[in-house]
Amino acid sequence: MHRRDLVRGGAAVALLAGFGSTDAVTAPPAIGARRVRPGDPGWPGPAQWAALKRHVGGNLLQPTPMLAECAPSPAGDPCRAILKNLRNPYFIGDQPSGTEVSGWLDAWSPHPSARAVSARQPSDVVAAVDFARAHHLRLVVKGGGHSYQGTSNAADSLLVWTRAMSSITLHDGFVGTGCSGSQRPAPAVTVEAGAVWMDVYDAVTTTAGRYVQGGGCATVGVAGLVQSGGFGSFSRRFGTAAASLIEAEIVTADGALRRVNACRNVDLFWALKGGGGGSLGVVTKLTLRTHDLPDRLGGLGATIKAANDAAFHELIARFVGFYAENLFNPHWGEQASVRPDNSLHFSMVSQGLDTEQAKQAWRPFFDWVSASNDEFTFTKPPDIDTGPARGWWDAQGLHRAGSTSMIFDDRPGAPPIHAWWAGDQDQVGAFIHGYDSVWLPASLLQGGRRQALADALFAASRHTAVGLHFNKGLAGGTADVLAATRDTATNPVVLEAFALAIMAAGGPPAYSGPSHSATYLQSAHRDAAAVDKAAEALRLVAPQAGSYVSESNYFNDSWQAAFWGANYPRLRAVKAKYDPDGLFIVHHGVGSEDWSPDGFVQIG
Repeated sequence: MHRRDLVRGGAAVALLAGFGSTDAVTAPPAIGARRVRPGDPGWPGPAQWAALKRHVGGNLLQPTPMLAECAPSPAGDPCRAILKNLRNPYFIGDQPSGTEVSGWLDAWSPHPSARAVSARQPSDVVAAVDFARAHHLRLVVKGGGHSYQGTSNAADSLLVWTRAMSSITLHDGFVGTGCSGSQRPAPAVTVEAGAVWMDVYDAVTTTAGRYVQGGGCATVGVAGLVQSGGFGSFSRRFGTAAASLIEAEIVTADGALRRVNACRNVDLFWALKGGGGGSLGVVTKLTLRTHDLPDRLGGLGATIKAANDAAFHELIARFVGFYAENLFNPHWGEQASVRPDNSLHFSMVSQGLDTEQAKQAWRPFFDWVSASNDEFTFTKPPDIDTGPARGWWDAQGLHRAGSTSMIFDDRPGAPPIHAWWAGDQDQVGAFIHGYDSVWLPASLLQGGRRQALADALFAASRHTAVGLHFNKGLAGGTADVLAATRDTATNPVVLEAFALAIMAAGGPPAYSGPSHSATYLQSAHRDAAAVDKAAEALRLVAPQAGSYVSESNYFNDSWQAAFWGANYPRLRAVKAKYDPDGLFIVHHGVGSEDWSPDGFVQIG
């Protein structure tokens, strides 16, 4: 069966720095409209590029491939310096052609844009958008560059690169523009689009002692995460990043810089909260609600190995029941994974519990495992601990304490706070073989359905490891979390899901292009097939399950229903209103069905 089949069936303008809130809709171009490439008639000439460069303060770049320095001299110092840093996510993000994953088997490979505007201010973004629209260019947007789908990457395009826009401002009481009298002041943080979450956590939590909902991975870009929904380690308590959005500034396809919130451009504001990055415009700034910080945050690590298949099946079933009765609440997040070697691995986090409370929560399950030592072995004994929440992202504090949980950007001049979780290292530069996600409904935790869930997890684990990300399903969350998320564009099934099951396989960085050996490709295709089979096993018990847009199958032909469910028609209407000509097109983004896969030819 073809991989696609496995997931089918889920249901001339001046450069002006304009600011406004025009809602006019222009007529779409005729079917077959094409964007131009270098060498095509209509491609901008040197004088036009020079004019754009002057307008953006000289910050117009001509990106080269990540390993361009290695082509002429593989043993030279410039090449060695690049290779040394290929596993450093901050280095990759600092390159105009950098992508945090290095491609996807049979899907996409990194390609530098023909030109890139390294935006320093909103007027630079406006200039780039106006230029692309006037000259019929393919336009892409990149902040953090973490898109697994390759949406911030396109050959022959003009890139709007927001990395240099990274200021952070804290507010004791923020009210959205135009919302005075209808919106209570709220503690908040305003973040420019190029910032990554480690910068924000340092400002909000380590320095100010508050909490902001962001991503678990410290180097993910803020703007992209919010637009895609945005789950962090403690989402069941604090909701999604999208649900925390109070206001955003965005440059839309007409070149207008709009301020959107619950009182202005309300439809666009809603769509930005989970409607997917790169489809509706270029976000330049976001303001997010902050929250009181819990006293303590904690972690749990453990691995249990079963003696045989039957014992592993029993272990899964026991854990499903234990989770439903003891951990299905806002205190616990992150994941457990079931693996083909008959092991059950835990890498979980807690909030609002002290160490003894966290240990007490797990004691019945671990006591049961210990009492069955003929069938189960702790290959990694349980390690449960908590600490002051303010120190959770304190990279320097963790370093002084001797922790090895973070890896530091060791380049000269790098900010001392720039570190990333060691557990995320394998993602840096990875070449994806296969990937999929399935939201598992909480109804599977009801007594009569637990065995079916355990059976499906066991069946899926025969093919590849399955991670159950409990923080990426919001069922069991607080009432305010559910209400706020319901008012976003994220697929409503997340409100009824207890976890997002993720299956993934990949290999080492492949920035040099598709030069893999035949043996490697055969193995990679086997990995991809295994991921598909595991996802298929889970969809047997969750046939209507959706999939998280940022962590999903590139080949999902039912992506509209999977990513946004009943919200997709509304998103399409917003897209038609603010981008009728389809200037902003990304793979499986809103309105992309009207364009060829490369985004250059209108087909619908």
